[in-house]
Amino acid sequence: MIVINVKDGESIDRALKRFKKKFEKTGVLRELRNRQAFEKKSVARRNAVKRAVYRQQLQSETV
Repeated sequence: MIVINVKDGESIDRALKRFKKKFEKTGVLRELRNRQAFEKKSVARRNAVKRAVYRQQLQSETV
């Protein structure tokens, strides 16, 4: 459970922003989306390799 302590004089918008940031860091929504549809291990592995190749190409372009 995520707990956000609202400080004295702090606006609700600011506290909401902190909550959203914490919620995103936990990865709950990402995991929920991944669990909606089953993905075979071979497909997951293939996607992971594709992502790794893509990231490596981005890194080599910037360096």
